[in-house]
Amino acid sequence: MSTPIDYQLRRNAFGRLEFIGADGEISEGAVPVRAFPITAPDDGIALVDPYGHELAWIDRLADLPAEVRALVESELAGREFMPEIKRIVSVSSFATPSTWEVDTERGLATLILKGEEDIRRLTPPALLIADSHGIHFLIRDRQALDQQSRRFLDRFL
Repeated sequence: MSTPIDYQLRRNAFGRLEFIGADGEISEGAVPVRAFPITAPDDGIALVDPYGHELAWIDRLADLPAEVRALVESELAGREFMPEIKRIVSVSSFATPSTWEVDTERGLATLILKGEEDIRRLTPPALLIADSHGIHFLIRDRQALDQQSRRFLDRFL
């Protein structure tokens, strides 16, 4: 069941998200931002203007009317790209920078780890790895990785 909202969302002719407030004021370029993208991706989403000012707060994505929810989900999918690492195939060196070949849910990928500080520990046992191009790779459960992958990872933690 959807909760009534006092705003509207739509795409303009250029494909940008427009937020129409209860007062009728239009903010072009609205962006949804998850408060907890890993641990609670569907709870706590802010709609912000291009300057980062909050326009609206969404407690739960599922509570939105279907067409608004579809717009928010579409915008989030276009902005967020976080492949999940299923296996570490190889590591060029145990010194950084290091080139990693990884198997993700989207296929094989190569990332360059600039330094150990680019591996962030999240709520255990999850890790977030930032590569040199700014792409974030997620390891949801490092204990679920195969033995070779865990050994590679342990050398950097």
